[in-house]
Amino acid sequence: MARNVEIKARLSDPAATRRLVERAAGGPPRTLVQADTFFRVERGRLKLREMPGGASELIYYERDDRSGPKESRFTRVAVPDAPALRSLLASALGERGRVEKLRLLYRVGRTRIHLDRVAGLGDFLELEVELGPDETVEAGAEEARSLMARLGVGVDALVPEAYVDLLDRDRDTGRA
Repeated sequence: MARNVEIKARLSDPAATRRLVERAAGGPPRTLVQADTFFRVERGRLKLREMPGGASELIYYERDDRSGPKESRFTRVAVPDAPALRSLLASALGERGRVEKLRLLYRVGRTRIHLDRVAGLGDFLELEVELGPDETVEAGAEEARSLMARLGVGVDALVPEAYVDLLDRDRDTGRA
């Protein structure tokens, strides 16, 4: 499995964060419209990512639900017929939820920076520091913490869960 170190943070001032990210990235973002359908699995998370006019992919990942930089292990597979696979997986496993977002994707070195506007949730920043096969999680975590400081992301803004978990919680508490 590929690995990276990730953080997710809720943004209180998306415009200010975007200016800082653009300065750090030194280039324009790639704009992505993504719809992720999550399926019920015993461990980890399984999602089908669909993008209009783009390649769809099935993604399985395992990541602890805790704040701060954490390791994520993942596998991605290109999907030529996303609607058919979504139907098959929904029948076999059951759908857990759907996350729709507009993502601005930047790069700073080996780190992917996502500025996400998530339907029903708001604005978030994600950092994904790519790890080499023999690289320690702590090396990636240190890089993530350094970039967090550079972008003004405080620990109080960190979110431990996936977007689908936040949507589940909002639905369960009647906020969705």
